[in-house]
Amino acid sequence: MMRFCTLLAILSLAFVASPAAAHEMRPAYLDMRETAPDEFALVWKVPAQGEMRLGLYVRLPDTCRANAKPRRSIEGGAYIERWSATCEGGLKGKEIAIDGLRSTMTDALARIAHRDGTTEISRLKPEAPTFIVADAQTSLEVASTYFRLGVDHILSGFDHLLFVFALFLLIRDPVILIKTVTAFTIAHSITLAGASLGYFSLPQKPVEATIALSIAFVASELVKMKPDSKRLSESYPWLVAFAFGLLHGFGFAGALKEIGLPQSDVPLALLTFNVGVEVGQLLFLTLAFVLLRAVIGLFSISFALLRTASGYLLGAISTFWLVGRLASF
Repeated sequence: MMRFCTLLAILSLAFVASPAAAHEMRPAYLDMRETAPDEFALVWKVPAQGEMRLGLYVRLPDTCRANAKPRRSIEGGAYIERWSATCEGGLKGKEIAIDGLRSTMTDALARIAHRDGTTEISRLKPEAPTFIVADAQTSLEVASTYFRLGVDHILSGFDHLLFVFALFLLIRDPVILIKTVTAFTIAHSITLAGASLGYFSLPQKPVEATIALSIAFVASELVKMKPDSKRLSESYPWLVAFAFGLLHGFGFAGALKEIGLPQSDVPLALLTFNVGVEVGQLLFLTLAFVLLRAVIGLFSISFALLRTASGYLLGAISTFWLVGRLASF
C-alpha cells in the first residue's frame, strides 16, 4: 500500500507540472499568407514561459527579403513575431527551415496560404527541420497531415485524456462504456466542426477552465460511488459525456483554428483530424487498461480502491489546473 501511495504522489506531481512542461512540447507555428504576387504576411509563434522563449528561428529562401523589422510580443504563453516579406518568384519549390529545431523536443508547423486558394500544411521535426514548398498537396497528403495532427493533439492534451480516463473508471459495463464514449465523440465532433468553420465560438480561456472543472466533477463522482446506489453520472453517463463533450470540442477547435483548414479540402481535413483524435483516444484507453491491470496485480489492490484513489488524484490535478486557469483570466 505504501508503494501504491508513493506511485500516486509521483503521478500527481507529474501531471500538475505538465502545463509548465507543455511549453517545451507545444509546437512552434509559422503562418505565411500571400497577400499580393510574391508578397507574404508572416506570423511566427514560439513556445515561451514568461520572457523566456525557445531558440527557434525561421530561415526563408535566399530570394526572400524582409520589408520591415518584425513586430515582437508575448501573448498567451507564446513569443510572436509579425512581419512581411517579398519572395521573388514566389515560394513554390523553395526550401524553408527552422533553425534551432534540432536541439529541442518540439515540432514546428508551417502553414502557407497561396493567392490561388491552395493551402499547404507541413510538419517539421528535430530530425527534419526543413521542407520544400510544394506546388499543391494531394488529398492523401492533406488527410495524412491532419490525421497525424489529430493524434498528436489528443495525446498531448492531458486534460482531455484525464476526462476520458475518468469515464473509463466510472463505467464497468463494456456496452455502456462504448455508448458513453460514442456520445462524447459525437458531441465534440459537433462543436469541433462548428467552431472550426466559424459558425459559433467561445473564449478559449473560459473553455479551458471549464474543461478542468469537468474533470473535477467526474473525479468527485468516482469518490462518491457506492455499491448500493447510483449517482447521476452512473445512471446517465452518456448524458454527462455528451454535455461535457460539447465543451471539449471547443478545446479541440482552438488548436485546429490556429493551424487552419485548407480551402480546397475542408471536409477531408475536418474528418481526418477528428479521426486522428479518436484513434489517439483509443490508443490511450488501451494503454490505460493495460496499466490498470498491471497496477492491480503488482500492488494486490481492489479495483474499487484504485478507482477511489484515482478519483482523489484526478480531483487534485484538475483543481490545481482550474485555479491556475482562472488566475490567467
